[in-house]
Amino acid sequence: MSSGAKVLTKKEQNSSLLEKIKPHLELIAASLSGVFIALGWIFDKYGFGTDSIIFYLLAFVIGGFAKAKEGIEATYENKELNVEMLMIFAAVGSAIIGYWTEGAILIFIFAVSGALETYTMNKSHKEISSLMELQPEEALLISNGYEKRVPVSELRVGDHILIKPGERVPSDGMIIKGQTNIDEAAITGESMPVSKGEQADVFAGTVNMTGSITVQVTKESSDTLFRKIIQLVQSAQSEKSPSQLFIERFEGTYVKVVLLVVVVMFFLPHFLLGWSWHESFYRAMILLVVASPCALVASIMPASLSAISNGARHGILVKGGVHLENLGHLEAIALDKTGTLTKGKPEVTEVLVKEGLKKEQLIWQAASIESHSNHPLAIAIVNYAKRNVTKELFHPDSLEDIPGWGVKAEINGEQWKIGKAAFVGKEDVDQFADGKAKELAIRGNTLVFIEINGELCAMIALKDVVREETKLAINHLKKQGIHTVMLTGDSEKTARAIAAESHVDEFFAECLPESKVEHLKQLKAKYKTVAMVGDGINDAPALAIANIGIAMGGGTDVALETADIVLMKNDLPRIADAINLSQRMNKIIKQNVIFSISVIMLLIASNFFQMLDLPFGVIGHEGSTILVILNSLRLLKS
Repeated sequence: MSSGAKVLTKKEQNSSLLEKIKPHLELIAASLSGVFIALGWIFDKYGFGTDSIIFYLLAFVIGGFAKAKEGIEATYENKELNVEMLMIFAAVGSAIIGYWTEGAILIFIFAVSGALETYTMNKSHKEISSLMELQPEEALLISNGYEKRVPVSELRVGDHILIKPGERVPSDGMIIKGQTNIDEAAITGESMPVSKGEQADVFAGTVNMTGSITVQVTKESSDTLFRKIIQLVQSAQSEKSPSQLFIERFEGTYVKVVLLVVVVMFFLPHFLLGWSWHESFYRAMILLVVASPCALVASIMPASLSAISNGARHGILVKGGVHLENLGHLEAIALDKTGTLTKGKPEVTEVLVKEGLKKEQLIWQAASIESHSNHPLAIAIVNYAKRNVTKELFHPDSLEDIPGWGVKAEINGEQWKIGKAAFVGKEDVDQFADGKAKELAIRGNTLVFIEINGELCAMIALKDVVREETKLAINHLKKQGIHTVMLTGDSEKTARAIAAESHVDEFFAECLPESKVEHLKQLKAKYKTVAMVGDGINDAPALAIANIGIAMGGGTDVALETADIVLMKNDLPRIADAINLSQRMNKIIKQNVIFSISVIMLLIASNFFQMLDLPFGVIGHEGSTILVILNSLRLLKS
């Protein structure tokens, strides 16, 4: 054995084994309970009645311990009886009148249904556990030219860290040196690695695939996007839907009514219907079993958790069952334009050059001038040139920035002017390229003009282009009967062009944050349930006032914190997926509630007419609970 190998002590081995068994303890206890019931039945059948009771008692204690503990603790804390207590009373009552097998089977099936509920919870919590495992514990800090391994919690904004190929990114940051491919599946769900170079953002939990990179930390470990995802999933699992809250309030009153009716049934049938005391007690015990609302109580929570877990797996983070439930009733949705319907950055859509000039040469020279500016339009022109021109950009002989208008430059004795229409002459612009400027402007383009030695030579059209998936997403929403509205701070002309291109039903232009809130209020007055989709700080008030706020995962921290649902991949079609998931969840909850109430009513009626024996009452009641939970687990599937 190598000296570096770690030898586990017996105590550590036992602890490790216990950790593996712990999630399955309820199922193991239920299985043992079933084994003891089988042994009790065999002993009873072959005339060892006294010995069989020992096995039944073991089945009671092992199978019922978890639920009895849960019921007693909840009763003590809330000062109110619950379903678990009803089941304990029913099982003990069955044993008192000699129905040991039926009482033990009741405990066994109740334990199995409890194990299934725990399985659903564990499956949901598994999303967090798998996320937590992706968070590196250490980082390679570069300080004064030296490398040092430090805990991630010790990293501070501005620190430089080295991330080697194959390592996970320990903190959100910006690449300051190196080029690599990053696997961002943990954040976006996208399987294809993303190529990233200097100035590109990287996120904690993602994987550096190919090259070594030096990253400047931009967020504290507690504020990373990865940490926010974990917090969102945790808050979603702890928040209950309106249906769940109603069932929990209803449960306490219902249990009291059932116990009261059971007590009445001990005596009333004996005096009014002439039943024997044994028959009255027997029927009261069956009533106690079949009237317990176990299936009804299990109708909602497993379905809600399964749906939230499914959504998290597909990049739809829901902060609670209430929001997912509401999403299924959506009637109208308002969407911010910039960064939501569009990419949020201008792109060159068309370049028109005067006859006799070479387009590639002119773009190369214009981009060389614009490369000295940080203006978004200048950056878009430079990016366009890098994609379409093979030559390296150069430094012009002279350069002068004219704020609000454009830029002047000199190249090999030529005087260049690049900027807005008024900067180069409005009349020349109107006549250039047969008046194409007007047509491009109507289509929502921003125009940049190039003048060389006093002559208008080229026009570049730029636009914040609509995302490729936007039309698909809007069309899906329309098919679901949802009214779509675009809210933007842009001019009426630009807004109209983008609205037509993205297929929305309605748009409002020149919106300030407060006017977005006003439009949301008007939509809420007209439609029952309204959602708002946004990504910026200016969208936060509207996200807060909407019935459901939906943030794009790449948006600002404020938007992410204000929203009720986060789309991690910035993928608008996921909204339609989320609505479908919500509708599936609501449908399954409805099925569960109707089925469980129907079974309870049927069993109560059968018992009153003396058509139902205790074994069938136990199987009918507990079987319905298991069916309801299994029906809810269907939501875990995609």
